[in-house]
Amino acid sequence: MGLIMFGGNAKSDAMEAIAAAKEGNLELADQKIEDAKASLVEAHRAQTGLLTQEAQGDHMTVTLLTVHAQDHLMTSIAFTDLAKEFVDVYRRIEEK
Repeated sequence: MGLIMFGGNAKSDAMEAIAAAKEGNLELADQKIEDAKASLVEAHRAQTGLLTQEAQGDHMTVTLLTVHAQDHLMTSIAFTDLAKEFVDVYRRIEEK
């Protein structure tokens, strides 16, 4: 569940970063990007735990929930990367 929870938090923070940048609040946007990155670190820790168990021979059954969790994490990573770009674009607009 850590993958889903922390992935969801990262995606939400990334969305909030874009919204803040759009409103001209680049300081809040930067903080939200940092929050998203912190959530992704926690999600990766959860993922690493699962991978470690697998590598140690403790095989898990792949269920729809595990596929969803991995998909949620990967989407959140991509979304956070895009949010960084959006914030950068809004920062450049503000500087003009």
